[in-house]
Amino acid sequence: MEQHNLLEDFQKYLKKKNLSQNSIVAYSGSVRLYYSLYSELTPENLKQYKKALLSRYKPATVNQRIYAINHYAHFLAENNELDGCPPDEFHLPSVKMQQRSFLDTIISNRDYESLKDHLKADENWFWYFIVRFLAATGARVSELVQIKVEHLNLGYLDLYSKGGKIRRIYFPDQLCEEALEWCRRKEIKSGFLFLTKSGHPITTRGIHFQLKHFARRYGINPDTVYPHSFRHRFAKNFLARFNDISLLADLMGHDSIETTRIYLTRSSEEQQNFLDEMITW
Repeated sequence: MEQHNLLEDFQKYLKKKNLSQNSIVAYSGSVRLYYSLYSELTPENLKQYKKALLSRYKPATVNQRIYAINHYAHFLAENNELDGCPPDEFHLPSVKMQQRSFLDTIISNRDYESLKDHLKADENWFWYFIVRFLAATGARVSELVQIKVEHLNLGYLDLYSKGGKIRRIYFPDQLCEEALEWCRRKEIKSGFLFLTKSGHPITTRGIHFQLKHFARRYGINPDTVYPHSFRHRFAKNFLARFNDISLLADLMGHDSIETTRIYLTRSSEEQQNFLDEMITW
């Protein structure tokens, strides 16, 4: 089969696997890059391809390209396009990357409380509740913007993936009571919770930009104030009080516990404080 037809079939294959359009575009680009360097897919060419990637890209990008070409090889094997060769010979191992021993770009509890207190003192309830919902639920910012008043009455939000899976985001009772009281004051009875002045749901980009603004305004390191930072803060606080990484993986919507393990990483300040308390000799 011609490469062009194979690529089209590969894209259909990825679509059936429920990959996002962005992923399909990225995977297709990786395959095109391979064929711009080599005329056919062979184990030897794949090894050379990996060397070429390492000379041009950072390890994370190399692994993305490798992951894509491995998917492509698997697709070819399923369609008997590997000329009878064992599929394992076409599998490229990923590049091992050294994991950082600490993570310093996550907002501390102290700064999180400070941000909340400042927003509350300024009676900036809209942004106070954005910060609260992010940190108290572990929601992704794309999930946050889908919260409606109706969900506060239920105490949770159900989200359905393309594969038919349900992710349930729970809202603590105290947070629901606070938010519903705010809605009553603003006479919001139904619909999306976080709307712009024009009545449209706020964008994820708008949230990111505004959080940086408040960080600078209140003297908090802007590098630690962004939507996912509060999701990370939720996970770290959860594990500090209830050390069940399996339950946390479910709450975070992770398919694998390995994805959740990053939240076990301590910041350099946390490492220092831990050692100060532990080492007495």
